[in-house]
Order: sequence, then structure tokens, then C-alpha cells
Amino acid sequence: MSDQSSGPASRQADRASAWSLIRPYWVSEERKTAWGLLVAIVAMDLILVGINARLNTWNRDFYNALEGRKVHDFPQLMLLFSALAFAFVGISVYNRYLRQMLGFRWRQWLTTRYLQEWLGDGTFYRIERDRLTDNPDQRIAVDLASFATTTLSLTLDLLSTLETLVWFSTVLWSTAGALAIEIGGTPFQIPGYMLWAAVVYAIAGSVLTNKVGHPLVSINYQLQRVEADFRFGLIRLRENAEQIAFYDGMRTEASTAQDLFGRIRENWWRVMKYTRRYSFVLNFYGQIAEIFPIAVASPRYFAGLLSFGTLMQIGDAFSSVSESLSWFINNYDTLVQWRATVNRLREFKRVMQQPHLKESVSPATEHGGINLHYVDESRLATHKLTLALPNGETLASVRDIVVEPGSRWLVRGPSGAGKSTLLRALAGLWPFGNGSIDAPVNARMMFVPQQSYLPAGTLKAGLTYPAAATDFSDEECDEALRLCRLEGYIGRLHESQHWWRILSPGEQQRLAVARVLMHKPDYVFLDEATSALDAANETHLYRLLTERLPEGAIVSVTHRQSLANLHQETLDIARAREHVVAYTPPSST
Repeated sequence: MSDQSSGPASRQADRASAWSLIRPYWVSEERKTAWGLLVAIVAMDLILVGINARLNTWNRDFYNALEGRKVHDFPQLMLLFSALAFAFVGISVYNRYLRQMLGFRWRQWLTTRYLQEWLGDGTFYRIERDRLTDNPDQRIAVDLASFATTTLSLTLDLLSTLETLVWFSTVLWSTAGALAIEIGGTPFQIPGYMLWAAVVYAIAGSVLTNKVGHPLVSINYQLQRVEADFRFGLIRLRENAEQIAFYDGMRTEASTAQDLFGRIRENWWRVMKYTRRYSFVLNFYGQIAEIFPIAVASPRYFAGLLSFGTLMQIGDAFSSVSESLSWFINNYDTLVQWRATVNRLREFKRVMQQPHLKESVSPATEHGGINLHYVDESRLATHKLTLALPNGETLASVRDIVVEPGSRWLVRGPSGAGKSTLLRALAGLWPFGNGSIDAPVNARMMFVPQQSYLPAGTLKAGLTYPAAATDFSDEECDEALRLCRLEGYIGRLHESQHWWRILSPGEQQRLAVARVLMHKPDYVFLDEATSALDAANETHLYRLLTERLPEGAIVSVTHRQSLANLHQETLDIARAREHVVAYTPPSST
């Protein structure tokens, strides 16, 4: 995979605002539900802060009762604590429940929108074809979930922290009193000195934490990328297990997997190095915070100006204020991961919103590229069509052709001449080159590659793809299977299997032809779609298509001369230069 962490893509993503990712959901069609849940959660947070404030006062009364041995006050204080504790637990549970609900609804909305953008207008194909970004699957499945839940958690925790800070700052200011000091013989009073001590302590810790932990932002960005690359490599290995076993390629695959994992190891050592420094700072900060408020408030206690209960109340209030002011420190690790996730999503969003990015800067499209026009005619035609590579190098020139309904065209040429690229251009997937293509506006077209895609699910779903399985009856499916000599699978339409592993290459190609027979397109484009079949089965399928689709046009890309007598027209394509090597997309067969 290409490294997307640096370069123009990453820099443009960094210039975008995280708010552009957050805002859409809160102004969407779900805004009423979202804001309603948010208000309920914030209200619960306020109640929880109020309970904590009451517990702070209870803390003072409890320790004063212990110090004064006021046995009659003890039962009442314990009952009050029980009531506050039960209320706190109940509200906390439902507060968390509503947070999870809102977080998942946000993730669901984001996932739906990102899937629509990714799959819409062939964006997913352009991203893979032009290698614009790495691991879009991870960004949709993992990063969106992390973004929604973490953003919500950080935001709500920050609001709760601010509420706590305001409340307990008032408590700390009023109970700790002023500190009297003398400088150069002149007495000074520092009102609310405990509050100022908490502020100074938290600021110092935040500055030090940021200085030590800042490199973790870029390191975590890289960690997500290398983890995704390793996982993708293992998935590829699993999906191609049989081919690898035939080649006895286990050692090579093991070496490749180790190389990919080596990148994780190298990055993880960096994570460990900076996390160790960060942990030193965080743990020292936490340990000192245990004793710091008592040490600062003790002079007034020893002077008899504070009761023991008030000293405990001050310590508790200081801890609450310090904890609030230390929000940045306590959430630094989460913020680092959130920042890395935001960067990946911003980059992905930018790529999806500019799906023609590479096309717009390619030398192959500087004169307009290949223009696909939908016309109100019944035939398909090309005009001065030239196919090129993305770098602008000419791949092949295609003579003007007119594909009439019911015609049979054979496309021939040496490997790498651009035969499959011509079909991509006819499908509107290849803009690199010049010339134009006129396609019937209402024509149904079906492109059949050498290895057709089989979705996960039932055999019927694979047979009727891309239509829904419910669009065709079982009888229609059985008839198509029988015609294509797949009788052994009749009766298994509703079995859910990994059919791309169960069916042989020849059976998959016969299934693809059965799919064509069911959909009855006006134009069929076959790209080596029968290469895995013997001559008898290949001839049978071509005659079947001719008989069943008498008005449909068939355009075949093949190297086999035996098919020439099954076609009426021939289109020969030659490489523009012998040294040209055709561009091969990642998913090409």
C-alpha cells in the first residue's frame, strides 16, 4: 500500500477542519433525536455534578462527626450517603446507556453516508484504480465507529468537567480562605490560594504532558495504517489459499506477512518509547496530586483555622478542580488516537469528494479525455477513440465502430494491447485517452469479466446479482442453471456458502453466463469470459447467448480463434508501441 501519511493528500486533509466531519449529523434529518438525547445526557451530567457537590459537603460533616465523636449524627449521615449513592448509580447507568445509544446512532448515520459516497458514481473503483488512499474498508468499519464514540465521549466529558470545575472552584474559593504571607516584611493576602494552586499545578502538568506526548499523534496515525495493511494481507492470503497451496508459496507468503508485521513492530517500538515517557509524567502527576492539596492547606489547619472535616472537604474539592483542569492530561492518549482517526477520515472524505482527482491532472486527459455521451439511439458507436495510460502514453488507437442491436463483435489483439481497457472505456470507467463514445441512453448493458464477482450469501443471490434474489423466481433460476449445464446445483439456490471457493473457475464462468440469460441485457461485453471452459462448453454457451438474446449485441474479447465463426464483425487492436505495458488495476483479472 502507498504511504498516505505525507505529501499533498495529507497536507490538504490537515487543512480541513474536524468540524466538517462533526457538523453534518447534528444538522441532518436526525437532528431532533440527536439533540434530544444530547440534552438528556447533559441534564443527567448536571445532576451527577450536583450529587458530587452534595457529597463534598457530606464529606465535611462526616469527618467533623468522626472528629467530635458525634454518634447521634452518624446514622443520619449514613442514610443520606445511601440515598445519594443510589441516585448516583441509577443516573450514571442510564447516562451511559443514552451515550451508547447516541454514539451508535451517529456511527450508523456516518456509515450510511460514507457507504453512499464510496459506492456512488464508481468512487470506490476510482480510488482503487488510481490508488488514491489505503484501506478504505478500515476507515468505514473501524475509524467511523471510533470517531463517533470518541468524539461524543470527549465532548460530553469536557462539558461535565467544566460543570464540575465551576461548582468546585466556588467551594474551594469559599472554604480554603486566604493565605497570609510576608514578603520583605510586608504582609500579603492571597484569596482563594488553593484554587490558584490547583490552576498552576494543572497548567504545568498539561504543558509537560503535551511536550512529551505530542509525537504520539503521528505515530498512532502510522500504527492504524500498518495494522490495516497487515490485516489486508492476511485476508488476501485466506481468500487465495488454494492458489497459494498449488504454487507451494507458503514460504513466500510467510515472508511477506513477516515483512508487513515488521512495520507494525517498528512502529510499536516507537509507541512504547514515547508512551513510556508519557507514563512517567502522568504517574508522577497523579501521585503528587494525592498529597499536594493537604500539604498546601495544612498550614491553616495547624494554625487552628480549619477543622479536620473542612480540611478533608478542601482536599476533595481540590482533587475535583485539579481533575477538571487536568482533563487534557487525563485524555491525552485518547486525544492522540482521536486526532489520528480524524486525519484518516478527513483524507478519505477529501478523496471521495474529488473522485476525478487523478483524472484532472493526468496527461492522458489534458485534451478532454474520453467523453461518454448517452444518446437517444439504439446503437453504440466510437469516434476517433484513443486509449492511453494515466501517464499520457498512448496505448492503442481504435478505429470507429458501430455496434448495432443483434450484432456479434470479436475484439482481438496481443496481450497488453488494450482490449480490456476498451471495455472499461465503454463502461465509463476509463477516462484516459481521447475521442468519444455514443451509448444508447436506455440500453441495458452487462459487462462480464474473466472472473465474475460472487457476493457472499445464497447461490440465488449470486446468480441474480446485481438484482435482488427476490426479483426472479426459483423456476427461472433453475432453468438458467440447466441451460448452462449446472444441473448439479439445482435445488441449492438457498444455500449460503462461499460460492467463489466452492465453484470451479469453469463453473463460475458458466454461472456468469446464466446470470446474463436471466437479465437479458441489450448489450453484453465478454472479457475472456469463457477462457476456463473447454471448446465444447464454450461453443454451447455462445450459441446459447445467440439464441436467447437474438436482439442483443455481443462484444467478445478473446484470444481463441475458434470463436471467430460465431461472430459477424472483428475489431483488431494493436499496441501503439511494443514497449507499452498496459495499466492493470488492483482488482483486474
